[in-house]
Amino acid sequence: MTTTAAAESQPFQAEVAELLHLMVHSVYSETDIFLRELISNASDACDKLRYEAIANPGLITDGTPPEIRIIPNKAADTLAVVDTGIGMERAELIDNLGTIARSGTKSFLSKLTEAKDGANLIGQFGVGFYAAFMVADKIVVTSRRAGSDEVWVWSSEGGSGFEIAPASEEAAKRVARGTEIVLHLKKDAAKYLEAYEIERIVREYSDNIQFPILLVPEEGEPRQINSASALWQRSKSELSPEDYAQAYKQIAGAFDEPAMTLHYRAEGRQSYAVLLFAPSTKPFDLFQVERKGKVKLYVRRVFIADDAELLPAYLRFIRGVIDSEDLPLNISREMLQNNPQLAQIRKAVTSRVVSELETLGEKEPETFAKIWDAFGPVIKEGLYEDFERREKLLALARFTTTSGENRSLKQVVDDLKPNQTEIYYLVGDSVERLKSNPKLESARARGIEVLLLTDPVDAFWTSAPLDFGGKPLKSLSQGDVDFGLIPLADDKDDNKDEPVADAATTIAVIKDALGERVSDVRASQRLTASASCLVAGGDARDRALERLLAQQNRGAVTKPILEINLRHPLVAALATDTAQAKDLSLLLFEQAQILDGEMPDDPAAFASRMNQLVLRGVAK
Repeated sequence: MTTTAAAESQPFQAEVAELLHLMVHSVYSETDIFLRELISNASDACDKLRYEAIANPGLITDGTPPEIRIIPNKAADTLAVVDTGIGMERAELIDNLGTIARSGTKSFLSKLTEAKDGANLIGQFGVGFYAAFMVADKIVVTSRRAGSDEVWVWSSEGGSGFEIAPASEEAAKRVARGTEIVLHLKKDAAKYLEAYEIERIVREYSDNIQFPILLVPEEGEPRQINSASALWQRSKSELSPEDYAQAYKQIAGAFDEPAMTLHYRAEGRQSYAVLLFAPSTKPFDLFQVERKGKVKLYVRRVFIADDAELLPAYLRFIRGVIDSEDLPLNISREMLQNNPQLAQIRKAVTSRVVSELETLGEKEPETFAKIWDAFGPVIKEGLYEDFERREKLLALARFTTTSGENRSLKQVVDDLKPNQTEIYYLVGDSVERLKSNPKLESARARGIEVLLLTDPVDAFWTSAPLDFGGKPLKSLSQGDVDFGLIPLADDKDDNKDEPVADAATTIAVIKDALGERVSDVRASQRLTASASCLVAGGDARDRALERLLAQQNRGAVTKPILEINLRHPLVAALATDTAQAKDLSLLLFEQAQILDGEMPDDPAAFASRMNQLVLRGVAK
């Protein structure tokens, strides 16, 4: 190592520069998080060292244990966070500290700009290193990769770029392995040099870090200030709700409170400890395409992976740890995919999580409602993907219906009308639009409760043949619907005095006018007040699913069936007014498209046709 090599200047990635500008010039109420984030990064580095040392024991032959040191220096106004973890090479320093190579960065920056307090967002988006610029004018990072002779120094004052250079001989001797981060604190951040302040932050955020965190005071001996115990290996009787809340925040990198905590130990053919949490707010990456889970896998307290797919994708919102006593320590990421022991753990833990959610729904409905409001659309993915647990997931599901909100299927079945043999649903874009959908008219007249499904995933899971309590689920947009055996709610027919069109004649006229636009025209059992609606055939896909697939250019679009209300004056007039038959038929079709949330095939022609009909009515 030399001290004469010139430092090389490099610019920050544009997103990093923008982020640092926000950090330097914004004031957040919880600047404490910078230390939590640096300790978390140091813990990850120690975890990586232990993992890599399984295959390469030579990385830790010097006998230095993985640990984290916090060193305040009041004379120099600096605070150092030092770890003896895996360390970084020159390229890693540039990649890890000069760029943000992850999706969601733009979303994070826009949200951070709008937020009054960015602490929660910083933790969620994993950009915690840069939070140190809230309290520091300058940051110097010295790092040696385990097993390497090279030591590099990265430094920045939070401007447009950073410098990187070989370390001096003195710095190289100081960092035998791992990373030293030295913060040159701002004047208003002097409190972070006080031992009691450092201890408070570590107790609040980092007490359960698995490696010793040592405070190195300017006077006296270093002392450990965290418990460094695997909380999930401890008995539930030893732990308080506060312990679990702190563990959740540390493990998940979150600032909200867990809505559900699941802690148990499995014994028998497999031995493993489980500590899982359901958040109370949505993580930012909930709907990323990869749908990756965030449960960490440990083997005998050694971190192995955070993406081992320990739960199915529809439970990816669950955070926590599974620590196995039986898996081999040298298990590779490729082996994780096909390991039969891990498959058994996954199956057992998934069933336990679903059962725990079910119990929570029964005993604490208000708490479960929070989970469902945040993660219901994700859980419903399991209705399509997890055939084995479909019945349990249906029991878990909560719906907005024509009768109210947060309704379970058990409640819906208990309230079925006499002679009702099916559970009815309607899929659409919004509850408001669905409530005004004409396909509800006949059901509403009989007081039949209908599920109003508005999440995009609803179009997919309802495409599977489903039943609950022996009652099949039936779409009001698909196939035949016959409410003839279900009595009207008020025992009277409001349409009895309205004209009734001749079915055969009217249908023939409309079919001739519409031609290939529809697959069929038929009298409707769904409508009582509206003139027409569009539905899918019994063997075709539901209309909502077909629209969704069409937007993604997936699959051919089938022609709909036009259902008409023979009691409606417009339909009755159509059969007798041959001069206007084509315009009226097209009007019935196009208004049905609009009520389904679709644009008419030719909006200009629709507007012209409507204007002409209105003018004729005004002229009379």
